[in-house]
Amino acid sequence: MSTQSALYFGDVVHHRHKPKVHALRYRVFSMLLDLDELETLNGTLKLFGHNRRAVFSMHDADHGIGEQDGLKAWAEGHLLKADLWSAGMRISMLCYPRIFGYVFNPLTVYFCRSAEGELRAILYEVCNTFHERHTYVIPARADEARAVRHECAKEMYVSPFVGMDCRYRFRITPPGETVLIAINEVDAEGPLLFASFSGKRQPLTDRTLLEALVAYPLMTVKVMGAIHWEALKLWWKGVPVHRHRKAEHPVASTIVSPEKAL
Repeated sequence: MSTQSALYFGDVVHHRHKPKVHALRYRVFSMLLDLDELETLNGTLKLFGHNRRAVFSMHDADHGIGEQDGLKAWAEGHLLKADLWSAGMRISMLCYPRIFGYVFNPLTVYFCRSAEGELRAILYEVCNTFHERHTYVIPARADEARAVRHECAKEMYVSPFVGMDCRYRFRITPPGETVLIAINEVDAEGPLLFASFSGKRQPLTDRTLLEALVAYPLMTVKVMGAIHWEALKLWWKGVPVHRHRKAEHPVASTIVSPEKAL
Protein backbone atom coordinates (compact mmCIF):
# COMPACT_ATOMS: atom_id res chain seq x y z
CA MET A 1 0.00 0.00 0.00
CA SER A 2 1.47 3.33 -1.09
CA THR A 3 0.39 6.35 0.97
CA GLN A 4 1.49 9.88 1.77
CA SER A 5 1.40 8.92 5.45
CA ALA A 6 4.69 7.78 6.98
CA LEU A 7 6.80 7.32 10.09
CA TYR A 8 9.75 9.55 10.99
CA PHE A 9 12.43 8.17 13.32
CA GLY A 10 14.79 10.72 14.86
CA ASP A 11 15.77 12.88 17.81
CA VAL A 12 14.18 15.49 20.03
CA VAL A 13 16.72 18.08 21.19
CA HIS A 14 16.25 20.87 23.75
CA HIS A 15 18.84 23.46 24.71
CA ARG A 16 18.12 26.18 27.27
CA HIS A 17 20.39 29.20 27.07
CA LYS A 18 19.43 31.02 30.30
CA PRO A 19 19.22 31.63 33.18
CA LYS A 20 20.87 28.22 33.53
CA VAL A 21 22.22 26.15 30.66
CA HIS A 22 20.36 22.87 30.28
CA ALA A 23 20.22 20.36 27.42
CA LEU A 24 18.61 17.05 26.54
CA ARG A 25 18.32 14.64 23.62
CA TYR A 26 15.88 11.73 23.22
CA ARG A 27 15.27 9.19 20.46
CA VAL A 28 11.61 9.22 19.35
CA PHE A 29 9.44 8.70 16.30
CA SER A 30 6.50 10.64 14.92
CA MET A 31 3.66 9.75 12.57
CA LEU A 32 2.81 11.80 9.49
CA LEU A 33 -0.89 11.17 8.86
CA ASP A 34 -2.68 12.40 5.76
CA LEU A 35 -6.18 13.19 7.04
CA ASP A 36 -7.71 11.85 3.82
CA GLU A 37 -5.99 8.49 4.35
CA LEU A 38 -7.09 7.84 7.93
CA GLU A 39 -9.95 5.51 7.12
CA THR A 40 -7.83 3.58 4.62
CA LEU A 41 -5.08 3.18 7.20
CA ASN A 42 -7.68 2.21 9.81
CA GLY A 43 -8.98 -0.55 7.56
CA THR A 44 -5.71 -1.96 6.25
CA LEU A 45 -3.22 -1.77 9.14
CA LYS A 46 -3.50 -4.27 11.99
CA LEU A 47 -1.44 -2.20 14.45
CA PHE A 48 -3.01 1.22 13.77
CA GLY A 49 -6.47 2.51 14.51
CA HIS A 50 -8.31 5.79 13.97
CA ASN A 51 -10.72 6.66 16.79
CA ARG A 52 -10.56 3.09 18.07
CA ARG A 53 -8.42 0.96 20.33
CA ALA A 54 -5.21 -0.31 18.77
CA VAL A 55 -1.55 -0.70 19.65
CA PHE A 56 -0.97 2.62 17.84
CA SER A 57 -3.85 5.01 17.31
CA MET A 58 -4.82 8.57 16.55
CA HIS A 59 -7.96 9.93 18.17
CA ASP A 60 -9.58 13.16 17.05
CA ALA A 61 -10.35 13.83 20.73
CA ASP A 62 -6.64 14.54 21.27
CA HIS A 63 -6.58 17.37 18.73
CA GLY A 64 -8.53 20.36 17.45
CA ILE A 65 -11.73 20.83 19.43
CA GLY A 66 -11.93 17.12 20.17
CA GLU A 67 -14.84 16.22 17.90
CA GLN A 68 -14.80 12.66 16.62
CA ASP A 69 -14.36 12.61 12.84
CA GLY A 70 -14.19 16.40 12.89
CA LEU A 71 -10.45 17.02 12.64
CA LYS A 72 -10.27 17.83 8.93
CA ALA A 73 -13.29 20.15 9.19
CA TRP A 74 -11.61 21.91 12.13
CA ALA A 75 -8.39 22.43 10.14
CA GLU A 76 -10.28 23.56 7.03
CA GLY A 77 -12.29 25.99 9.14
CA HIS A 78 -9.07 27.72 10.21
CA LEU A 79 -7.87 27.87 6.62
CA LEU A 80 -11.18 29.40 5.55
CA LYS A 81 -10.97 32.06 8.28
CA ALA A 82 -7.42 32.86 7.18
CA ASP A 83 -8.48 33.00 3.49
CA LEU A 84 -6.05 30.16 2.72
CA TRP A 85 -8.42 27.34 1.79
CA SER A 86 -8.93 26.08 -1.76
CA ALA A 87 -10.76 23.08 -3.18
CA GLY A 88 -8.87 19.81 -3.08
CA MET A 89 -6.46 20.76 -0.31
CA ARG A 90 -4.59 17.95 1.44
CA ILE A 91 -3.77 18.22 5.11
CA SER A 92 -1.27 16.01 6.92
CA MET A 93 -0.41 16.08 10.61
CA LEU A 94 2.93 15.26 12.26
CA CYS A 95 2.31 13.95 15.76
CA TYR A 96 2.97 11.26 18.31
CA PRO A 97 0.41 8.45 18.19
CA ARG A 98 -1.30 6.94 21.16
CA ILE A 99 0.61 3.82 22.19
CA PHE A 100 -1.56 1.35 24.13
CA GLY A 101 -4.04 4.20 24.56
CA TYR A 102 -1.74 6.91 25.96
CA VAL A 103 -0.23 10.01 24.37
CA PHE A 104 0.85 13.56 25.08
CA ASN A 105 1.68 15.81 22.13
CA PRO A 106 3.49 19.02 23.13
CA LEU A 107 3.32 20.10 19.46
CA THR A 108 1.36 18.81 16.48
CA VAL A 109 2.18 20.35 13.11
CA TYR A 110 -0.34 20.37 10.24
CA PHE A 111 0.95 20.84 6.69
CA CYS A 112 -1.74 22.23 4.40
CA ARG A 113 -1.15 21.88 0.65
CA SER A 114 -3.13 22.90 -2.40
CA ALA A 115 -4.44 20.30 -4.86
CA GLU A 116 -1.27 20.98 -6.88
CA GLY A 117 0.96 20.18 -3.88
CA GLU A 118 1.96 23.74 -2.98
CA LEU A 119 2.38 24.36 0.75
CA ARG A 120 -0.20 27.03 1.61
CA ALA A 121 -0.13 27.09 5.42
CA ILE A 122 1.14 25.43 8.57
CA LEU A 123 -0.92 24.99 11.74
CA TYR A 124 1.10 24.70 14.96
CA GLU A 125 -1.02 23.08 17.67
CA VAL A 126 0.67 23.58 21.06
CA CYS A 127 -0.55 21.62 24.10
CA ASN A 128 0.35 21.94 27.76
CA THR A 129 -0.07 19.57 30.69
CA PHE A 130 -3.12 21.54 31.90
CA HIS A 131 -5.26 20.18 29.03
CA GLU A 132 -5.11 23.45 27.11
CA ARG A 133 -4.44 23.78 23.38
CA HIS A 134 -3.59 26.78 21.25
CA THR A 135 -3.17 26.63 17.47
CA TYR A 136 -1.20 29.18 15.46
CA VAL A 137 -2.34 29.38 11.82
CA ILE A 138 0.42 30.80 9.64
CA PRO A 139 0.49 31.13 5.82
CA ALA A 140 3.39 29.81 3.78
CA ARG A 141 4.76 32.18 1.14
CA ALA A 142 4.68 31.03 -2.47
CA ASP A 143 8.35 31.95 -2.90
CA GLU A 144 9.57 29.81 0.00
CA ALA A 145 11.89 27.03 -1.09
CA ARG A 146 12.68 24.02 1.08
CA ALA A 147 12.91 25.80 4.45
CA VAL A 148 9.94 27.63 5.96
CA ARG A 149 10.47 30.33 8.57
CA HIS A 150 7.64 31.61 10.75
CA GLU A 151 7.35 33.78 13.82
CA CYS A 152 4.52 34.60 16.22
CA ALA A 153 3.86 35.80 19.74
CA LYS A 154 3.38 33.19 22.46
CA GLU A 155 -0.31 33.11 23.48
CA MET A 156 -0.58 30.21 25.94
CA TYR A 157 1.25 29.12 29.08
CA VAL A 158 3.36 26.03 28.39
CA SER A 159 6.18 25.58 30.90
CA PRO A 160 6.63 26.71 34.51
CA PHE A 161 10.20 27.67 33.57
CA VAL A 162 9.33 29.99 30.69
CA GLY A 163 7.41 33.24 31.01
CA MET A 164 4.64 34.43 28.72
CA ASP A 165 6.41 37.46 27.24
CA CYS A 166 8.08 35.45 24.49
CA ARG A 167 7.97 34.81 20.76
CA TYR A 168 8.29 31.57 18.79
CA ARG A 169 10.59 31.46 15.78
CA PHE A 170 9.93 28.34 13.71
CA ARG A 171 12.23 26.83 11.08
CA ILE A 172 10.60 23.99 9.20
CA THR A 173 11.78 21.52 6.61
CA PRO A 174 8.46 20.03 5.42
CA PRO A 175 8.17 16.23 5.33
CA GLY A 176 10.04 14.51 2.53
CA GLU A 177 12.83 12.00 2.98
CA THR A 178 13.57 13.98 6.15
CA VAL A 179 11.67 16.41 8.34
CA LEU A 180 12.81 19.18 10.69
CA ILE A 181 10.75 21.11 13.21
CA ALA A 182 12.96 23.66 14.97
CA ILE A 183 11.76 26.32 17.42
CA ASN A 184 13.73 29.16 18.91
CA GLU A 185 11.86 30.75 21.80
CA VAL A 186 13.07 34.28 22.53
CA ASP A 187 12.24 36.95 25.09
CA ALA A 188 13.05 40.66 25.21
CA GLU A 189 16.68 39.88 26.04
CA GLY A 190 17.26 37.36 23.24
CA PRO A 191 17.37 33.55 22.78
CA LEU A 192 15.91 31.56 25.66
CA LEU A 193 15.22 28.02 24.50
CA PHE A 194 15.87 25.92 21.37
CA ALA A 195 13.85 22.79 20.66
CA SER A 196 13.79 20.57 17.59
CA PHE A 197 12.71 17.26 16.11
CA SER A 198 14.60 15.89 13.11
CA GLY A 199 13.70 12.57 11.56
CA LYS A 200 14.12 10.26 8.59
CA ARG A 201 11.17 8.84 6.70
CA GLN A 202 10.07 5.21 6.81
CA PRO A 203 6.92 3.79 5.21
CA LEU A 204 3.88 3.41 7.46
CA THR A 205 3.31 -0.34 7.49
CA ASP A 206 2.61 -2.98 10.11
CA ARG A 207 6.26 -4.04 9.83
CA THR A 208 7.64 -0.56 10.59
CA LEU A 209 5.07 -0.11 13.36
CA LEU A 210 6.24 -3.37 14.91
CA GLU A 211 9.84 -2.16 14.65
CA ALA A 212 8.81 1.08 16.37
CA LEU A 213 7.05 -0.88 19.12
CA VAL A 214 10.14 -2.97 19.78
CA ALA A 215 12.46 0.06 19.77
CA TYR A 216 10.15 2.46 21.65
CA PRO A 217 7.58 0.33 23.54
CA LEU A 218 6.59 3.05 26.02
CA MET A 219 7.62 6.16 24.08
CA THR A 220 4.56 8.27 24.85
CA VAL A 221 4.84 7.49 28.57
CA LYS A 222 8.53 8.39 28.31
CA VAL A 223 7.64 11.77 26.79
CA MET A 224 5.50 12.72 29.78
CA GLY A 225 8.00 11.23 32.21
CA ALA A 226 10.82 13.18 30.59
CA ILE A 227 8.86 16.43 30.90
CA HIS A 228 8.57 15.99 34.66
CA TRP A 229 12.12 14.65 35.09
CA GLU A 230 13.65 17.58 33.21
CA ALA A 231 11.42 19.98 35.18
CA LEU A 232 12.78 18.53 38.41
CA LYS A 233 16.35 19.09 37.21
CA LEU A 234 15.57 22.69 36.21
CA TRP A 235 14.01 23.33 39.62
CA TRP A 236 17.09 21.83 41.28
CA LYS A 237 19.30 24.17 39.25
CA GLY A 238 17.33 27.11 40.60
CA VAL A 239 15.57 28.21 37.42
CA PRO A 240 12.72 30.61 38.41
CA VAL A 241 9.18 29.20 38.31
CA HIS A 242 6.30 30.99 36.57
CA ARG A 243 2.88 30.03 37.90
CA HIS A 244 0.27 28.70 35.49
CA ARG A 245 -1.98 31.37 34.05
CA LYS A 246 -5.19 29.64 33.08
CA ALA A 247 -6.18 30.13 29.46
CA GLU A 248 -9.39 32.07 28.92
CA HIS A 249 -10.49 29.27 26.59
CA PRO A 250 -8.97 25.76 26.94
CA VAL A 251 -8.99 25.36 23.15
CA ALA A 252 -8.12 28.48 21.18
CA SER A 253 -6.35 29.63 18.04
CA THR A 254 -4.61 32.62 16.51
CA ILE A 255 -4.54 33.44 12.81
CA VAL A 256 -1.18 35.10 12.20
CA SER A 257 -1.10 37.65 9.39
CA PRO A 258 1.69 37.27 6.79
CA GLU A 259 3.27 40.51 8.01
CA LYS A 260 3.55 39.22 11.59
CA ALA A 261 4.69 35.72 10.60
CA LEU A 262 8.19 36.83 9.64
